[in-house]
Amino acid sequence: MVRSWRPPRLVTTMTPLRISYIGGGSDIADFYEQDRGAVVSTACDKYIYVTVKAHSPLFNEAYRINYSVTEHTDSLADIRNDIVRECLRLVTVPAPLQVNIASDLPANSGLASSSAFAVGLLYALHTLRGEDVSAAQLAEEACTVEIERLGHPIGKQDQYAAAFGGLNLIQFHPGGAVSIDPISIGEDRLRVLFRDSLVFWTGIQRSAATILTEQRAKLADTRPLVAAMRDDAMVLRDKLRANCTIAEIGALLDSNWRRKRELASSISEERIDRWYEAALAAGAHGGKLLGAGGGGFLLLLAPPEKHAAVRAALGDLTEVPMAYEPRGARVLYAVT
Repeated sequence: MVRSWRPPRLVTTMTPLRISYIGGGSDIADFYEQDRGAVVSTACDKYIYVTVKAHSPLFNEAYRINYSVTEHTDSLADIRNDIVRECLRLVTVPAPLQVNIASDLPANSGLASSSAFAVGLLYALHTLRGEDVSAAQLAEEACTVEIERLGHPIGKQDQYAAAFGGLNLIQFHPGGAVSIDPISIGEDRLRVLFRDSLVFWTGIQRSAATILTEQRAKLADTRPLVAAMRDDAMVLRDKLRANCTIAEIGALLDSNWRRKRELASSISEERIDRWYEAALAAGAHGGKLLGAGGGGFLLLLAPPEKHAAVRAALGDLTEVPMAYEPRGARVLYAVT
C-alpha cells in the first residue's frame, strides 16, 4: 500500500552559538558596502533549542510562545517576542501553534543567541511546511528578520555562523553577498585551540543594540580601525592554516581587543579591564569579550600550564567549558 506523505506536526531544531575571534564591526552594512568586511568565528557546543508544534484548538488560543515568559494570544500582531512574530510572518504556518524556546546559556551574553534563535525557528517553520532549506537561505532569512524587518543595529556574521557551523572566515561584500571560507586545520589543531581557550562568564548581561548603535555613529572616525581588524581576520585565517602557535593567535586577539575598545565607549569598563589585565599577568596570551562587548563572556587563550593561575586570577568569575561544533543548525526530530 502506498502511503501519502504528510508534513510533520512537531519539529525541534538545535542551533549552535558561536565564538567570535576577529573582525566584528566589519559585518555591518555601513562598513562593508564601502570596504568589504571579514570575520573569523567558530560554532561551539552550546545551543538554542526551538520546538514548534501544532497547538490543540481546545486551548482556545492561536499562539502560545514559551521562553522566559509565556505568551498567549489570538493575534500574530500581538506576539511580543519580535523574532517569533517576524519569523512567523516571513515563513507562514497555519495557527494554532505552540513555540517553545530553550537555551544552554543566558541571552545577551555575546554568543549570538538571538541570531541562533532566528535561524533555528526559521528552520523549524520550513520543516513544518515540508520544505528543504539551505544554510545560506536560513542565514539570509534570519538577516531579513533581524536587520531589515526589525531594524536591529547588528551585522550579518552571527546568522551565518549559526546556520553553517564550523570554523570559518566569513566575508561580506558590497551589495550584501556573503562568502564562507571554511578554515580546515585538522582535528588535532582544533583540539589544541579549544584546549587552550578559557571562557569565563562575567555575570554582566547587556543589550548589544546600545553598543552597536554608538559604534555605527562613530564609524566615520573609526573606519581605519575596523579596516585593520578586518585585515587581521585574513591574517588569523592564514595563521591558523599555517599551524601557528597559540601565543601568536593570542597576541593577535589582544591587539584586536585593544582596537575594539576604541570603537565605542561602552564596549568595556573598569571591571572588565581589570579582569583582562589580571589574566594577562597570570600568563594568558590574549583574549577579548565575545560579541559586541560590554559584558557577557570573556575569552582567553593560555597554555595549559598557565590555566590554574588564570583561573585563580579570575576566581570571582565562572568558567564555562566549550568545545568545537562542526555543524550548523539542524533538525533534531520531526514527528508526523
